[in-house]
This record gives sequence, C-alpha cells and structure tokens, in this order.
Amino acid sequence: MVYHPMTLVDLAARLVANTDDKIRWKLVWEFLEEYRWEASGRQPSLLQSEPESVGDERWDALLAALAEHLAAKHDLAPPPWTALRVLRRPWFPAELASQRADALVWAPAAFRKHGVYLSSKDLEAA
Repeated sequence: MVYHPMTLVDLAARLVANTDDKIRWKLVWEFLEEYRWEASGRQPSLLQSEPESVGDERWDALLAALAEHLAAKHDLAPPPWTALRVLRRPWFPAELASQRADALVWAPAAFRKHGVYLSSKDLEAA
C-alpha cells in the first residue's frame, strides 16, 4: 500500500461523509497535519483541484480559505476555484465569546475574506 497525502478534494469527501462538526474539525486538523509533513514543493498540489461542495456553504468557504491561506505561504495566487466561495454572513466556528473575539483579531486575511472567523492560533495548534 502506498501512502498518498490528503488533498482538499479528499478532505471535502470526508466532510460530506461525516456531518458531526467535532469529527469534521478533526478531519480539518488531520489535513493540516498531513499538509505540514509534505515536502514544501509538493504542498501546493494538494490545494489546486476544486473540491465538490460539502453541502454546507460554511464548510465550502472554509475549504477555500484554507486553500488561499496555504497558497499564500508559498507566495502563490489562490486556486481559481476559491473566488466564489465567500460567505454573505460571517461564520464564527468558536462557541465561546472570548474565542470569537480572538478570532476577530487573529483570523488570517484569507479567512476574513471568505467570511470564516477562525483564529490563526487555532490553525497553528492543529
């Protein structure tokens, strides 16, 4: 059996198969961990293909924000598919008011652009 790192397409398929938000967040953290372990030159290829819709615009916007945020770390333009996945109303995944305030201050630019307010500290801790 050959190991293949998770792509955003793979992540989206797993999000569709799991509707429990706690499991979905674990899958996002798993993707980020696998992404970090990949060689720098291979990382952008994990973001390029457009994932199918998860069936929830919040999670679709999160995938776009992830792709744009991670591409920017390589000084690359975001994949074209990310442009239309922007929320009309902001989404604050955190439940506590203090976490939401933290996300307002520390959400990376790509996440704010897509309407997903998730603290950069949460992304780093994953």
